[in-house]
Amino acid sequence: MNPPIKDSMTRTEWRAGAALASIFALRMLGLFLVLPVFSVFARTLPGGDNIFRTGLAFGMFGLAQAVMQIPFGMASDRFGRKPVIVFGLLLYAAGSLAAMWAPDINWMIAARALQGLGAISAAVTALAADLVREQHRTKVMAMIGSTIGLVFAASLVISPVLYSAIGMHGMFLLIALLALLAIPLLLKVVPDPEAPPVAVPTPFAQVIGDGQLMRLNFGVFAVHLVQMAMFLMVPLALVEQVGMPVSTHWKIYLPVVLASFVIMVPAIIWSERNARNKTLLLSAILALIASQLLFLVSGDTLATIAGGLFVFFTAFNLLEASLPSLVSRVAPPSAKGAALGAFNTAQAVGAALGSAVGGAIALRFGAHGVFVFCTALAIVWWLWARSMRAPPVVALREYVIGEHVDLDRLRAQLAGLPGVREARVEAERRMAYVKVNLEQWDEDGLRSLLEVPPATA
Repeated sequence: MNPPIKDSMTRTEWRAGAALASIFALRMLGLFLVLPVFSVFARTLPGGDNIFRTGLAFGMFGLAQAVMQIPFGMASDRFGRKPVIVFGLLLYAAGSLAAMWAPDINWMIAARALQGLGAISAAVTALAADLVREQHRTKVMAMIGSTIGLVFAASLVISPVLYSAIGMHGMFLLIALLALLAIPLLLKVVPDPEAPPVAVPTPFAQVIGDGQLMRLNFGVFAVHLVQMAMFLMVPLALVEQVGMPVSTHWKIYLPVVLASFVIMVPAIIWSERNARNKTLLLSAILALIASQLLFLVSGDTLATIAGGLFVFFTAFNLLEASLPSLVSRVAPPSAKGAALGAFNTAQAVGAALGSAVGGAIALRFGAHGVFVFCTALAIVWWLWARSMRAPPVVALREYVIGEHVDLDRLRAQLAGLPGVREARVEAERRMAYVKVNLEQWDEDGLRSLLEVPPATA
């Protein structure tokens, strides 16, 4: 039998998506809560008057993340997603407690590095890919991306309030508790993935050198570099050109983030139903280019800044949903964690370089120079992405295995068939579950191997 897969998300997929989005939210809330007030707090620490050390303390988290994304992703391929995620959350909580205790800026630098060592993004994304069928992954990635966007906007509002109420020490304690709270959520609510399917092992060099994955890795590097460089200029424009105090900027950010979801959700549903993932990707990159051109041409009024931010967040949220989904589809099945590790490393490097590159350009060429650079970088990405192959149409098929088939040999034979991406054999029921590329697979050969009668016309 080879019934078509269901079109709607199952209850298990919804539960997995919601729980993993919540875990991301708990962890990212800890990062974003610090963002608006860290530089102010750092000045109260011995040595915190040194702006370089303050910047290093803030950026050390991202640097450690960039270093550890690939090792954590590869470890999740080998040891399982959940154990690696739990270990990363414990490291993150330990780093948060160390930051709460840190007596000076040097200890704060070390504590932020320990926080960053818990680089679980690749493992969480890979777990989402394990639990959700390919035709629904972009929806789940959108759930995760939307949650991150909402947490970012909410943090701009509640961070100053928390800082006034409990101070930075209390905030770091809260962050540690949130990380620990994510562990029972992971273990009790997130479903366990099925036993690892049969798949051909993939060398890491092949993952790094894959042209399709390189386009996606460059893309996430570019969009986060643009984000960080842009947000050096936009707050200054709101203060200097519009006259808005920093404490009121959330009144712009929160509405445009929420409004961008109105565009994002139907666009993702359309792309999934019509298998137009590449079209969605290229359209989102064009929107990113348009947002930078808006800032470049007339980014000195409240209306144009708000319009540019709306277009940017629409593009950003679409890309945050579609890029990791595409990576999970393009990557070899046995190396999804490693591929997503490389992807998240590129993301962290782009974010780390964005402020430095944007600041260097602004110092010499001003805000217009920054937006020209961001526009050019996005255009380069769009031109390269145009040559990307559309991801294959993949479907799940299930078959009853003939009674004389050797199950031990069958596992390896299935993995070697053309067009078969993953295969799982359930010995007790003598069932084979095969994920196939519909453009390449040989159904007659598969049926012959399983001793299943040929399909009737």
